Amino acid sequence: MIFQQENSFEVKGKIEKSLVAILPIGAVEAHGPHLPLGTDNFLAERLAERVAEKTGAYVLPTLPYGQVWSLKNFPGSINISNESLISFIYDMGVSLYEQGFRVFAIINGHLGNAVAMKEAARKLYAQYPDFKILYLFYPGVKKVTEEVREAKSVHSTYFHACEIETSYMLYLAEEYVDMSKALPEDPQIPMSADVTPTPWEAFTSTAVLGNATLATKEKGEKIIEIAIENMIKLIEGAKRGFKKAE
Repeated sequence: MIFQQENSFEVKGKIEKSLVAILPIGAVEAHGPHLPLGTDNFLAERLAERVAEKTGAYVLPTLPYGQVWSLKNFPGSINISNESLISFIYDMGVSLYEQGFRVFAIINGHLGNAVAMKEAARKLYAQYPDFKILYLFYPGVKKVTEEVREAKSVHSTYFHACEIETSYMLYLAEEYVDMSKALPEDPQIPMSADVTPTPWEAFTSTAVLGNATLATKEKGEKIIEIAIENMIKLIEGAKRGFKKAE
């Protein structure tokens, strides 16, 4: 269900029946020559739509900007501070709770948003202990990712415009992918990048962290379907205990 398509006269009763609001959140940032700047937004939106179909949740308008400090100097990237992002998510959560939502599921397409999402969730929890806030970033996919991956990961945490993220796009938003421009990159990320602020131009000129030429729709499907299944389980679990309006 698409929240912005509702009207004020009917939405209150529908909120009481749904109880769940999903916020797709992404970013506008460089993703190499083969993926668009809005890759993280497209992924978050498509995931939110799929999850909402199975949970009866409302999908809120996408929050299209994120914390992209590491890539802010690449052409096209738009950076929002953690402080701004925390405030935005927190304020939105307060409004959603006051409107009658009891589960706020944030489906994230950009790893850089994780810190702000968690902090906003903690602030909301402190104010509304009965408000279930979920911050979801491809939950439970580590095992299947390692099974389908052909190229060695260039970093233990980061994946970006690579075999994996490009596979996600081929499965969820193939119309935005140009595989003829995909690159087989192997950047050397220094250990220091994990312990001190390091703009990504220090180790990549393309923003591609891995071999994107190995991406396939089939790999994306195997990983994404597990992520969706886990998100549905988490949302359904969060809904338990709340009495729905008849």
